Amino acid sequence: MAFIPRSPHIYEINTWTWLHSLSVKYQRPITLGSVPDEELKILARPNTPYDAIWLMGVWQRSLRGVQIARHHPGLQAEYDRALPDYTDDDVVGSPYAVRHYVVDTHLGGREELAAFRERLQTLGLGLILDFVPNHVATDHAWAESHPGVLLQGTPEELANDPDSFLQVGQHIFAHGRDPYFPAWTDTLQVNAFSPALRNLVVETLLDIAAQCDGVRCDMAMLVVSEIFAQTWGERAGDVPSIEYWEEIIPKIRQQHPEFLFLAEVYWDMEARLHQLGFDYCYDKRLYDRMAHENAASVLAHLNAGLAYQNKLIRFIENHDEMRAVTAFGVPRSKMGAVLVATLPGAKLWHDGQPFGYKVKLPVQLGRRPIESADKEIVEFYRWLFDKANQPIYRNGIWEVRETIPAWPGNASHHHMIAYIRRHNHDLRLIIVNFSNHQAQCRVRLTDCGLEGKSWKLSDKLNHREYERNGDRMVEDGLYIDLTAWNAHVFEFSEGKLEHASR
Repeated sequence: MAFIPRSPHIYEINTWTWLHSLSVKYQRPITLGSVPDEELKILARPNTPYDAIWLMGVWQRSLRGVQIARHHPGLQAEYDRALPDYTDDDVVGSPYAVRHYVVDTHLGGREELAAFRERLQTLGLGLILDFVPNHVATDHAWAESHPGVLLQGTPEELANDPDSFLQVGQHIFAHGRDPYFPAWTDTLQVNAFSPALRNLVVETLLDIAAQCDGVRCDMAMLVVSEIFAQTWGERAGDVPSIEYWEEIIPKIRQQHPEFLFLAEVYWDMEARLHQLGFDYCYDKRLYDRMAHENAASVLAHLNAGLAYQNKLIRFIENHDEMRAVTAFGVPRSKMGAVLVATLPGAKLWHDGQPFGYKVKLPVQLGRRPIESADKEIVEFYRWLFDKANQPIYRNGIWEVRETIPAWPGNASHHHMIAYIRRHNHDLRLIIVNFSNHQAQCRVRLTDCGLEGKSWKLSDKLNHREYERNGDRMVEDGLYIDLTAWNAHVFEFSEGKLEHASR
């Protein structure tokens, strides 16, 4: 098992589309076992911060699900938007309608995944795979071998609501669902309260854990007892005395102590999932505040305790969200990425994000459109990843710093987000103007050891250097003036006191 450090950087790759693109690039079929060395070395370059690769969608997909995906009107509209020249052959089904937790032969099968993992390990990279706790595909073997672990329906329910129920053989099952949306018609709902189901899940996860270093658990909150009971009522039976995850996770850790559990989670249930054993949970709340709200809202979120912050996964893009440059716009997306890279907690980066790709691809497609890299975005992420890889951002102390008015009556300091990182004798100050207006503020740098010296502040993002007096930075605060959607990422080094100013 590869060692995945604290607060890891995880890079999500859509396995099917990645291998297809490599096959086109090299003009030969590429599977997991034949990915060229130079492609893997790109993921492990010194100027990239990745600690683990999340291969999204390696498991065998539902054959029935493929047919549903090819004929679903809503999905067809999404395919046409993302890939106008798509054909039925490009529609490979949902990676979250898993027929069998076996690596799809189209991708190379189990042995090739094992070889791929070994190659990642030699490069210092861990491997993350998917697990879907809430549902299975409609043609999953449990529908015949263990029908009791799936939620059942009645002939009347099937007749009255055919979009929520399905007959498989002699049984009528409920489709998997999120309580706030229509059922997923390519899935069957498992009964999270069933002891037999939990035994099968442990067996499945132990097999998965033998093949990777961690799992990203899809919609992990859906099997939490209160949510599951609210969604399914009496159909699910009595609520067990022990939570699903409290039973499952320790049994996996008995055999794989370092195995990582990552939760996709919403509805402000991150702390609850932490309590149930997850190492890291999606920070969707931060994403929403960065995408739709202002600096004050982001700061309010960052005032939570550090123990909580350390167990969040920060992101501005993944396969469920719009591409960051599309959803945020380029300037705002860059500031969101600065925050993600320099805040505590795990970081999730998405395949194509560092190139500024704009098209959100439906997960049912096995081919992606050809997009040109955005030079501005490429250069920005090259700089950002070089910084994010430094020890101070991985292991340094993190503290939010208050911004105060640059002068009486100037309220633009509310647009600023400021914090420091410290590691040994290294000090960094990150200040982000998270607004579309120029803004000014002061930041008092107390307890940083700056007194009595002159300091050079280097901002490599804007290619600027400043010389400042340490006593004034402590007493009056460091004066900051930033244009819209801009940031200072200051590195401190000692300068000459007689040349200090402001």
